[in-house]
Amino acid sequence: MPVNNRIAESQPEIAAWRHHLHANPEILYDVVDTAAFVAGKLREFGCDEVATGIGRTGVVGLIHGRGGAGGPVIGLRADMDALPIVEETGLAYASGRPGAMHACGHDGHTAMLLGAARSLAESRAFDGTVALIFQPAEEGGAGAKAMMEDGLFARWPIGRVFGMHNRPGLAVGKFGIRAGGIMASTDEFIITVKGRGGHAALPHSTVDPIPVAAALVQALQTIAGRNADPLKSLVVSVTQVHAGFAHNVIPDTAVVSGTARSLDPAMRDLAEERLRGIAAGICAAHGAAVDIDFDRNYPITINDAAEASFCAAVAGEIVGPANVDPDIAPMMAGEDFSYMLEEKPGAYIFIGNGDSASLHNPAYDFCDDAIAFGASFWVRLAERALSRN
Repeated sequence: MPVNNRIAESQPEIAAWRHHLHANPEILYDVVDTAAFVAGKLREFGCDEVATGIGRTGVVGLIHGRGGAGGPVIGLRADMDALPIVEETGLAYASGRPGAMHACGHDGHTAMLLGAARSLAESRAFDGTVALIFQPAEEGGAGAKAMMEDGLFARWPIGRVFGMHNRPGLAVGKFGIRAGGIMASTDEFIITVKGRGGHAALPHSTVDPIPVAAALVQALQTIAGRNADPLKSLVVSVTQVHAGFAHNVIPDTAVVSGTARSLDPAMRDLAEERLRGIAAGICAAHGAAVDIDFDRNYPITINDAAEASFCAAVAGEIVGPANVDPDIAPMMAGEDFSYMLEEKPGAYIFIGNGDSASLHNPAYDFCDDAIAFGASFWVRLAERALSRN
């Protein structure tokens, strides 16, 4: 089956929805206007149920198949939130809200799922129920977890769940997926070195936290370089160092912070264990005290092997098997869809965004040409997943 004809014909209209969302970005849970737009469209399409305020501002729409309610339920998820970035695209539909921008393509994800929702509501060529999940706060707010804690899976008996994200550098008209880890865990750390400040001319009377922090920055690089299995993925990046306030004052404290990313649970544990050991040892060697805050943020996004194979087959029906990479390289960025995959079987797939600027870049824009492929994928996935055959 090629691209869905109904979706192909309405691509300009779906793109216009995206442009509206792009021009009106909202951040984290404050997606009030976006959620209202989504809920309005779902009601217009004739969804059997539209629930709002799930996980604060999430929206869930239900479409029953030809047999009505009952039978299996699958979930299709799109994220709605933007980023706190100043847009530099110069587009006619560029952000009209200073300091906010759809720099990760969530406007495109939302528009594609809306396009699929209309087609599914019109055809109902499946048996069971499709739950359309429009989620807030993917960009660091764990909106997926918030929706789950607010009864997403308890209120609706979703058996399998699927997510999709655009990928710059992957050609439009192509898909990529893999079994196992496809997006990394996103842990964050803050190490506060507690010394004893004093006059810069009298360092011997102090416990200077700055050289301790410098030693920490160097030593933390050995976690990935010398402690981790080189055949497994692990990144430990120091991204901030803060200390001092005057040229002639040795401060009391210095703060080193950053992120640890992994595609392997054992490597995730190793990163925390070694970071704590290194920080405690170096500070003790210099006579300084230390506070360590290691926050386990988003888990690893792990695709079920059978569901990844299923998604690859569905994508192949839309664009041809040659245009689907079933073993695409994972990304070390994080994704809170991981929380849903911890509870339900499912998979997360990449769709090509072509030669665009990178994600989270002020020059980025979602490619409208990808809309027909993504929306058609959602329709065909629902039909295949909820087929009696």
